[in-house]
Amino acid sequence: MRRPLVALTLAAALLVTAACGSDSSTDEAGGTDDVTDVTVGIIPIVDVAPIYLGEEKGFFAKRGINLTMESGQGGAAIVPGVVSEQFQFGFSNVTSLLSAQTADVPVQIVANGVASTGNPEADFGGVVVREDSPIQTPADLAGKKVAVNTLKNIGDTSVRESVRKAGGNPDDIEFVEMAFPQMPAAVANGDVDAAWMVEPSLAIAKDAGGRVVAWNFVDTAPNLTVAVYFTSTKLAQENPELVENFQEAMAESLSYANAHPDEVRTVLRSYTDIDQAILDAMTLPMWPAEINRASIERVAELGLADGVFASEPDLDALLP
Repeated sequence: MRRPLVALTLAAALLVTAACGSDSSTDEAGGTDDVTDVTVGIIPIVDVAPIYLGEEKGFFAKRGINLTMESGQGGAAIVPGVVSEQFQFGFSNVTSLLSAQTADVPVQIVANGVASTGNPEADFGGVVVREDSPIQTPADLAGKKVAVNTLKNIGDTSVRESVRKAGGNPDDIEFVEMAFPQMPAAVANGDVDAAWMVEPSLAIAKDAGGRVVAWNFVDTAPNLTVAVYFTSTKLAQENPELVENFQEAMAESLSYANAHPDEVRTVLRSYTDIDQAILDAMTLPMWPAEINRASIERVAELGLADGVFASEPDLDALLP
């Protein structure tokens, strides 16, 4: 279900109307007669499968939300879209939101997004090298050229932690910015020594013979909350009912996705071009309904030490 960005003005107008208050009644099926158009800025990757699945199952519709997803280049790009009211909600990794908070950007986390499996042998994100690479452990990444999708974000922060835990010095790693889909070929061709990838790029690289030398999410924190859904503080204050309905629908969507991995793989075909063989081989992330605050605190601590944040993030201002 898609809608061009020119239609976002209408969505914003509808939200203003909802914020002023309106009567709603529940129909016999448990839904509501009032419908609010809501646009969510997302990244079309495996992580957001639950929101597509929730839309398909009617979890949002029964709460009066007419949901539209709009693709963004990344979490850092989606943040200004939410603040400017292009999107009512957005999906972003926690580091981008922590950076936004330290810059006094008025955003607030409202729901969990995606989490590490916590499995030190199989996660949905890892650092990959060529099969014949001399790099054997995370410590060997020191001094090497490593691709990440965004500089000074959760990728390089978590990769550094893998290197530290293995006894290496991460200070002289040369991080280069590269889109996830380009990473498998870049590793195979030797353009970079290693790349931090998430699914499906991770499965594609492994299928081509790549080796995972670090599970950086697992190394960073147990059951790391990697990304979340958020809104503007303005919307949270003006329309708390809409935010609550979105939270409830997301919680139901996350729980359903965790319990139905086969349906997750099916819904991925609706918004990605992943080959079936890769779909079957991928390691799916976890989608807990609850945010792991302790893991976000760890990301904030590491990011501050690495110079990602100019000041210490205020988690109380950001987290619900």
